[in-house]
Amino acid sequence: MVNRELIEVFSEIAREKNVERSELASILEELFLYIIEREYGDSSNCSCIVNLDKGEIEIYAEKTIVEEIDDYKVEITLEEAIAKEPEEAEGLTVGDVFVEVIDLRVFGRRIISTAKHFFSQKLRDVERNYIYEDYANRIGEIVIGVVHQVQRDNVFVNIDQAELRLPKSEQIYSERYRRGDTVRSVIKSVEITSKGPDIVVSRSDNHFLNKLFEMEVPEIEDGIIDITSIARHPGERAKIIVQSNDRRIDPVGACVGMRGSRIQAVVRELNNEKIDIVNFSEQPEILITRALSPAKPINLYIDEEKEYCIAIFEDENLDSAIGRNGMNINLASRVTGYRIDAYGANQYKRLQDDQNTLLADIEGIKASLSKALSDSNIKTVMDLMDADEESLTEIKGLSSEKVETVFSLVQSFIEREIDEPEDENSVDLSISEEE
Repeated sequence: MVNRELIEVFSEIAREKNVERSELASILEELFLYIIEREYGDSSNCSCIVNLDKGEIEIYAEKTIVEEIDDYKVEITLEEAIAKEPEEAEGLTVGDVFVEVIDLRVFGRRIISTAKHFFSQKLRDVERNYIYEDYANRIGEIVIGVVHQVQRDNVFVNIDQAELRLPKSEQIYSERYRRGDTVRSVIKSVEITSKGPDIVVSRSDNHFLNKLFEMEVPEIEDGIIDITSIARHPGERAKIIVQSNDRRIDPVGACVGMRGSRIQAVVRELNNEKIDIVNFSEQPEILITRALSPAKPINLYIDEEKEYCIAIFEDENLDSAIGRNGMNINLASRVTGYRIDAYGANQYKRLQDDQNTLLADIEGIKASLSKALSDSNIKTVMDLMDADEESLTEIKGLSSEKVETVFSLVQSFIEREIDEPEDENSVDLSISEEE
């Protein structure tokens, strides 16, 4: 009767915690072995069988039959064995193993408090394991939870029994969170810790933007349109490159939606983050031009091997091309994979003129040095910039200090930041006869 009542009590608790019956049986078996270990100091010779359907708990202890007992936990006399289980002990002799049935009632009422503490701890462990396995299989999914705690570096979000962590680095910097707010985010990582599963979610990750478009644009979910690249300044601006696998469907139009309905739903979720949608092209000049929108370059110089591009703009459009704090050019570079430098037309012409300037014409570089460089086929500023610094020091009479000073003078010349040096203050880079 005691067994059935105990099982019913624990079964009810397990149902409240959504613990499976097979898991419950394992926990109860561990529980009673734990109680024996606490009572006697050892449970290695004991076993427990729990039958939830019949409401039975059976605990057995294997003891060796001896003439004189040294350890009551693992030994028993033949007389005691016969007194306890006459039928089981029949025919046994000294040295045989006797299986004793342990009655739970011998532990008295202290079994209840011990059992409750152990059982609660085990249920927490099982619950944590369920949560970990559930969320570990859902990395990359969007979830919706309720803010229940706001700290300086983390916002904690609850979803049913699970607690999710939104670190400061994964937040949109312009957002402020309050207890009770509903927050949508993407599951970024799940790790098991001593305190339970650490489920990290993000609103600033590129994948969050990808999943939002997948939710709003059926063609993306169906694989008709692919998002090939994303670059974000979370909460401010983003650029995405999209490609259609069906020539009949315009990928940009599909992502924007009727009267901008689809993209506006994403923008609202991201606290009005401005989103530029770029149509993919296999031709770098077309792709880069589209990525630099709203600015329109008048010329592009592209090195596909080095993935480098110089973009030329009308002088009055240069600020728009670069964007506030360099945001537009930075996002265009990241989303295309090309390092992009932007110049105004007049600025670039002046730069070209500077690069074609002979080193001999730059104030501060002596004739003997410019001749030594010229003999090594380094005649102009561009030649110097393209040269390997290590190879320059191999030129006779040109030390690493002089190489550094040459570069400094050339850089100052390009930036127009130095005054013309007076003769007595000019840097002596001449090569002495001894050198």
